[in-house]
Amino acid sequence: MSRSDTDPLWELPQPPSAESRARSDRPAASPGRAARAAKSAKGSRSSRGAKGKRQPADTDPIARVLVDVPLAHLDRTFDYQVPRELAETAVPGCRVRVRFAGQLVDGYLLERAATSDYTRRLAFLERVVSPERVLPPALLRVCQAVARRYGGTLADVVRLAVPPRHARVEAEPPRPPAAVASAPDPSGWRAYPRGPAFFSAVRDGKAARAVWQARPGEDWPRRLAELATAVAAGGRGAVLVVPDHRDVARVHAACAALAGDDSVVALSAGLGPAERYRRWLAVVRGAVRIVVGTRAAMFAPVADPGLYVVWDDGDDLHVDPHAPYPQVRDVLLLRAHTDAASVLVAGHSRTAEAQLLVETGWAHSIVAPREELRAHAPRVTPTGEDFDVARDEAARAARLPAVAFEA
Repeated sequence: MSRSDTDPLWELPQPPSAESRARSDRPAASPGRAARAAKSAKGSRSSRGAKGKRQPADTDPIARVLVDVPLAHLDRTFDYQVPRELAETAVPGCRVRVRFAGQLVDGYLLERAATSDYTRRLAFLERVVSPERVLPPALLRVCQAVARRYGGTLADVVRLAVPPRHARVEAEPPRPPAAVASAPDPSGWRAYPRGPAFFSAVRDGKAARAVWQARPGEDWPRRLAELATAVAAGGRGAVLVVPDHRDVARVHAACAALAGDDSVVALSAGLGPAERYRRWLAVVRGAVRIVVGTRAAMFAPVADPGLYVVWDDGDDLHVDPHAPYPQVRDVLLLRAHTDAASVLVAGHSRTAEAQLLVETGWAHSIVAPREELRAHAPRVTPTGEDFDVARDEAARAARLPAVAFEA
């Protein structure tokens, strides 16, 4: 065989490649399978296109959101776009869900704006959890003031101020507004020289500030209820904070006797989540005017507040054990200053902080005259004095000395 009868080396047949072998081994696709694959690809492209075509709201398309994260360096608001389908429900003060650092987190929509300082592309709100305004502007200002005062984060303070959501309770019909109560008789305050003047200032809606030292045996729940009812009769709200549940029961009963059961609610951390949220919604919706409770009630968002009261401000129960550890007296003083409302720091004894308010002239002192105090104070007779022992030698060994029977 001559060299011309053979193919050149560069024209010899090449072995099949791996890709061609894979194509030849793959079974031929049926028409139905090809149609389903094309439909799936088309559906995925259309879904991506629908997501990319989300349009911002026509009015105020920017939402400033406070994300609920515990990190201090993230203590600020973040801008998001409001989609057109959420333009009506995304109201300031509502709960929202946003995508933050690749995760879905809860947050509060603080305000809507027309523009943003952020120059890059903004993410959209994922959804509105509830259109209920649980963080109204007045409560937001108080939370910001408390965060500045205690050096904490706004998210931590809001977590203390707003109870967890209960969807079933939120869907219930709203509580009807309570009837307006009539102003009570202020005769109980006449035992104190400045008592009637303070009562009149509170009733007339003035920003009165006082430190009240109740006399021994005083019916102090009744006196506080008279002040709260006078404020409610004028169409304003009152917040009364006491140390424990026993005091809450006494003050609540006194307020209900004067203003009516529908005009007062009791708030405390011991309530169940559903009942606590139900009562808190009644307060934020303006259905009740008087709030009585433990330290959980110091952030109660009453409508048009006119009076804040703390009883026995030196009690350790008035200090919240959660960051930033606010104290009831300080929070109520901040609220009174912010809302131009009256405030009363009351108790049978006076703390150094309350006395400082009096000495600096920020608050007036309400105390009974000395003869009134001596008339109501219990008689105290010391035992074991040398005079008593000299008069009665048997008193050294007696379980009950004679002076105990004479007193």
